[in-house]
Amino acid sequence: MAFLVKDLHVFSGEKEIIKGISLTVPQGKIAVIMGPNGSGKSSLCGALMGNPAFRATGSVRLGKDELLALPPDERARKGLFLAFQEPEELEGVKASAFVRKVLAKKDGTRPGGTGPQNMEDMVKSYEKIAETAEKLHLEKGFVSREMNVGFSGGEKKRMELLQMLAFKPKAVVLDEIDSGLDVDGIRIVAKAIGEFQDGRRILLIITHYPRILKYLKPDAVHVLVGGRIVRSGSAKLAHEIEKHGYSQFKGTENVRRKQD
Repeated sequence: MAFLVKDLHVFSGEKEIIKGISLTVPQGKIAVIMGPNGSGKSSLCGALMGNPAFRATGSVRLGKDELLALPPDERARKGLFLAFQEPEELEGVKASAFVRKVLAKKDGTRPGGTGPQNMEDMVKSYEKIAETAEKLHLEKGFVSREMNVGFSGGEKKRMELLQMLAFKPKAVVLDEIDSGLDVDGIRIVAKAIGEFQDGRRILLIITHYPRILKYLKPDAVHVLVGGRIVRSGSAKLAHEIEKHGYSQFKGTENVRRKQD
């Protein structure tokens, strides 16, 4: 199985944001897309997950499944998960209830009910979710709070990872999961990502800074500039960016892609 993006073009209205990118992330591998602000990274994430604000052409496949024509919920059922850069606040919805209901939908079970067995299942489910939260250094009782309401930036990012760990998707797209985090926060996030990657999952990490890559070992790094992948290489490419920045790629979006 692999996550395959082929000749993907993404439009917002009449404006073309992503201009024909192609990449493959094999099963069990970690790929990283890096780029300066305004390069199209978040628009790419939205298009991959089916955000209706974008129109996309080309092909996006997860294993044998073509995803591009599917709505977001169907893409999720096929195994694709997106961790948002700026998660929405859901007033009146407890984080644990949200996770339980999504899991029930995913597994085809009924999330409600008032019988003893149902109540026992709910308690076990809550305890498991709370245990996962603790692994992410979230305080006891965190999952009883309203989803993302009043959460700090770091808590919102870790709540996204809690969902990733709970849902166990086949492929994960992380949209700047490290932005706004301090050193300790980045370490916690990187550890969770490392534990999730069990040799079967596919990870595509979108980031602006290479800081998180000090704790992870990507199999491939792609540089996105002006809506095009202008260079691809190994993890050492991220270190090159850390040293020299993105100015070295200025004007390369109209030049044939370079492979290290």
